[in-house]
Amino acid sequence: MDGTANGTAVVVGAGVGGLATAAGLRRAGWSVTVLERRPALERYGTAFGIHPTAQAALDRLGAGEEFRAKAVPYRGAHIRTPEGKVLASLPLERIERKAGRPELLVSRPYLVDALLAVAAGPGESPIRFGENVFDIEALASGHDLLVGADGINSVVRTACFGERSRPRHAGSVAWIGTADFESEVYGETWGSGRFFGITPVEPGRTNWYATVPAATSAEELRDRFEGWHDPIPRILGGTDPSAWIRYEMRHLHPDLPAFVHAGNIALVGDAAHAMTPNLGQGACTAILDAEALVRSVVRHGRTALPDALRAYDSERRRSAQRVALASRKLHRFMSTTRTGPRDALLRLLPG
Repeated sequence: MDGTANGTAVVVGAGVGGLATAAGLRRAGWSVTVLERRPALERYGTAFGIHPTAQAALDRLGAGEEFRAKAVPYRGAHIRTPEGKVLASLPLERIERKAGRPELLVSRPYLVDALLAVAAGPGESPIRFGENVFDIEALASGHDLLVGADGINSVVRTACFGERSRPRHAGSVAWIGTADFESEVYGETWGSGRFFGITPVEPGRTNWYATVPAATSAEELRDRFEGWHDPIPRILGGTDPSAWIRYEMRHLHPDLPAFVHAGNIALVGDAAHAMTPNLGQGACTAILDAEALVRSVVRHGRTALPDALRAYDSERRRSAQRVALASRKLHRFMSTTRTGPRDALLRLLPG
């Protein structure tokens, strides 16, 4: 994607989607400014699952080598009952056979750093912190391209499409943390109305997440998983609740009619298609959005930007919205209290 200076772009939001877009545009020769309302980058250490297609997109964006230096492969994971009985295997081996490379897990700070290394020039950063954006029309008129990467509560999306498509609660919350030991068991354990996930994240540490009814407090979380198979109680008992992260499970609904607006505004990531995390595709879809947008902009050029955005919308919107729908359906399936029929269906899955 190397190129010469083409134009100016402003990216609203310095999450994964925003930094990936900035990295790709900067590498293609665009002048890029990233506006972030927070005073600093979010660096909490949750693990992102990066599928092979998103890994290839990171390669094209120029961040693949640094990302892989900190990532770990995800293999040998299963879905279990609270007693520890294996119901099914997660399809990680099939993914690896088909793609020729494994799914990789990476701590959020490492992925952010890999993208920032490409987005920033020598000794400089494209990010302006503490920037609250209000006048989207004026911001767009001052740049060739405006990219809304400002998350599920996107100001850019609301300015372009109103509030018909807005965040909806899924009825659950996720608690996320990291244990300072390596687990010998990976995958997810599905109970009645709640589930627990365990993944690698880096040597000597284990990423975990617990999804429970929305009213569950941090003080109640350990009780929700008391008596579940090892190492779940050990993970919860050995981690400090003050370091746990509470994640409100929400999604964007109904679907947006477009990911682009007014000929020079595009949405990426959660701003365009926020989804529940059940498929582990949030970071992947943001990366794929960013790479597709950059590729289309580079291919069409600054003078044909409306055509570039239409091509981006055509490539990404239906695909991302299908993933979001599948994730919502999986969330309902995983969270059901009718565990008998659910577990019977799981046992029919190929090993």
